[in-house]
Amino acid sequence: MAIFNHLVLVSSLLPLVLNYPFFPPTCYTKVLYMARELTQWAADLKRDPETSFCMAHMPDLYLDVHNACVMHKMRTYISLVDGLRNRRCAYTKDVRKLGVTLRQLFIFMSEKCHGDLVFTINDCAALER
Repeated sequence: MAIFNHLVLVSSLLPLVLNYPFFPPTCYTKVLYMARELTQWAADLKRDPETSFCMAHMPDLYLDVHNACVMHKMRTYISLVDGLRNRRCAYTKDVRKLGVTLRQLFIFMSEKCHGDLVFTINDCAALER
């Protein structure tokens, strides 16, 4: 019976151990994940019926963390989101959160991960897809 209990315990803990990430996320992986998430989120806000009217004039947000122009693109988009204050969607939770999260990514890339990131492309037109 004791062998069966140990076998059940090991078989229940084995999937947890195998699914646990062995390496903590690096600065690069965090920036990459946040950029992909923000790109998708901005596209979703443009399609959302609640925010599509006032987000329609906003350019598409595509963030490539390998492109040196991404910092300028984020600064521009942050100022555009801040300029939405006089429109109704600026007061929705999702639009405010998009601006805050984009600002966090900008700070993270410019200050915290500054030495860890390498820009391999310098093509601003590639960010306008």
